[in-house]
Amino acid sequence: MNFLEELSRRGIIQESQIQSIINLADEKFGGDIDDALAQMGFDEKKLLTIKSEFFRVPMRMIDVKKISLDLLKYIPEASATNYKFAPIGLVDNTLEVGITDPSNVQGLDALQFIAGKLNVPFKIFLISKQDYNKIIQSYKGITGEVDQALSEIDNEIADTAADQGVETGPAALKPGEEEKIVEDAPIIKIVAVILRHATEGNASDIHVENTGDKVKVRFRVDGVLHTSLILPQNVFAGVVARIKILAKLRLDEKRKPQDGNFSAKIDGRKIDFRVSTLPAVYGEKVELRVLDADKGVKSISDIGLSKENLALIKAALARPYGLILITGPTGSGKTTTLYSILNELDREKENVISLEDPVEYHIPDVSQSQMMPEIGYTFAAGLRSVLRQDPDIIMVGEIRDNETAELAIQAALTGHLVFSTLHTNNATGIVPRLIDMGVDPYLIAPTLILGIAQRLVSTIYPTSKHAVPVDDAIKSMIEKQFADLPDEIKTKLPLTGQIHEAIPSAECPSGTRGRTAVFEMFAVDKEMETTILKRPTQQDIYALARRKGMLTMREDAIIKSMEGTVPFIEVYNL
Repeated sequence: MNFLEELSRRGIIQESQIQSIINLADEKFGGDIDDALAQMGFDEKKLLTIKSEFFRVPMRMIDVKKISLDLLKYIPEASATNYKFAPIGLVDNTLEVGITDPSNVQGLDALQFIAGKLNVPFKIFLISKQDYNKIIQSYKGITGEVDQALSEIDNEIADTAADQGVETGPAALKPGEEEKIVEDAPIIKIVAVILRHATEGNASDIHVENTGDKVKVRFRVDGVLHTSLILPQNVFAGVVARIKILAKLRLDEKRKPQDGNFSAKIDGRKIDFRVSTLPAVYGEKVELRVLDADKGVKSISDIGLSKENLALIKAALARPYGLILITGPTGSGKTTTLYSILNELDREKENVISLEDPVEYHIPDVSQSQMMPEIGYTFAAGLRSVLRQDPDIIMVGEIRDNETAELAIQAALTGHLVFSTLHTNNATGIVPRLIDMGVDPYLIAPTLILGIAQRLVSTIYPTSKHAVPVDDAIKSMIEKQFADLPDEIKTKLPLTGQIHEAIPSAECPSGTRGRTAVFEMFAVDKEMETTILKRPTQQDIYALARRKGMLTMREDAIIKSMEGTVPFIEVYNL
């Protein structure tokens, strides 16, 4: 007995109607019986209840608005569309899947295959065709909006070609048509959609690049690049030109890199975008840094500092003069930490000036100066000028050379509090690095008051937190890691018998969302000053800082994993 025969048995339809329903489904709806019944006016909810009982599959009415984009990532859009199923929840690490046709054996086999690849069990529920269609619309997101704009472009080109009796397609575009398409509303819409989705998705960067056969738009989220959109070749020039117009860059200059910026209001917030173009083989590559002031300038208590490290920073800020250096590779959050420190200062009573390249976020009551090396306005030149501005506190974006290093130290020696960044692998490499840059140890010893190193690591989403007992292998690794730390310090550490990992959840399939910093830092006291005067190696600085209780970035990550903030796998990346 099939479903239509069951409806006939229950008196919902007449037996004589069965063939006409099948014919209607074949002629108008590609064989879909549900659509045929809906057009004939049958109550969908009642039919769904009967179908649930007939196929012995539990029914589920769902609120599609509560289905997150992260949940949709479990099942590809193509599979959901082709096999008529979609993810509707993740409970107790079991994927809940909504289906519209329990008799579709091929679809159930495909679902079994997908779940096997994900290594996650699943349960099926019968959902209405209406809810299923809404879920499929949710899949569209950025792709759907951009596809709509692309179809508008195709229609415009086709209409123009038909009027003029010429071929269509990218190859048919005449000289001068590129400029027209640049200003077309669909191109403007595509760029607007890209910017909005990047902001809503918490992306830090947007990359637009032509690979020769396609145009990729990638978003960097939590430090990882993901391809979010593929565009056809014929809109690449228009999209690049639209971004250049927004950033006030020269449209006719395609042989040299250009830098610019612009602001846009998205969801009621002012978002700044820093734009960089780079000539490449298949056309200019465009990179946009997304700068959301509401998220960018954090409180110093929100950047991942332990109580001990926070106390070290606050003690350094209480000093009347000296040099505070933050080190780490590009993208390790140094600028965020610097801004957080600036945010902590009494900017009303003190004259605070920053030299930056570029200025990323605007901080009230701080005189922020943008470096322009092309006209000779470098960090070194800026420092000389700043010292004539009666500063109390100076932030130098980065110490890149001997001249800037010596000027920063001279500023610290003459009664100013100076913050800056340096490129070394860890905190204990700061002193040897300054010496390598030609700075004399007798200048470093009395000025350096705090050395900091940091990296960014993923954070566990609250519903994805999973405690794991420490096994023998991990216990041995942890004991070896902390072996050279003095016992009186080691006993005070919040080391527990469990670590935490990130597991998939309905709200967050990856298990992690956002990033926090892990730190290592040492303060310079009299004993450290004496060591610096002896031109120490990195190991000499480490041994003394360790004896005084300095924890490494890896150890900070271990503690954060035991506290449930960071997945333990991040420890191995440090």
